[in-house]
Amino acid sequence: MKLVIASDIHGSAYYCRKLLERLEEEKEDRLILLGDVLYHGPRNDLPKDYAPKEVIAMLNPLKEKILCVRGNCDTEVDQMVLEFPILADYGFLYEKGRMIFLTHGHVFNEKNLPMLGKGDILLHGHTHVPVCREHETYTYLNPGSVSIPKEESAHSYMTYEDGLFQWKNLDGQVYMEYRI
Repeated sequence: MKLVIASDIHGSAYYCRKLLERLEEEKEDRLILLGDVLYHGPRNDLPKDYAPKEVIAMLNPLKEKILCVRGNCDTEVDQMVLEFPILADYGFLYEKGRMIFLTHGHVFNEKNLPMLGKGDILLHGHTHVPVCREHETYTYLNPGSVSIPKEESAHSYMTYEDGLFQWKNLDGQVYMEYRI
């Protein structure tokens, strides 16, 4: 199964469109969104082509493919217009004997760990910075941000297939990998 993992679209129609162009190339089975889908939030500048209604129109047709967790900018009002669930604080995937804990990162993160076993993966967005960091008992992964990257990182997403995570810019170029 091939997964595309993205976070922090923040209502940018321009970058959501770029992500969907990548989805056509990736031929993914599922799209995992790690929160902050529609609203830009009070701490962020407006992203390029901020148009949440356009983002809604682009994502709703993909509702059968999307798994999403709630970001700190996602609310019940957003759920009223999106046709896929977005209000779960976390989710789980199990792959190759490991739990992959999916969350946005504003509640559970490296400073406030969820229930992880040895070898598990903490996968979250929120910081807008791509990360692959191995700790003694778990690994932390972050795809970065689709629309508002920070710390001079690329507009990015991740893929996962057959034990390999790949970080890619929105041109589809791989710039980091991690194998489980």
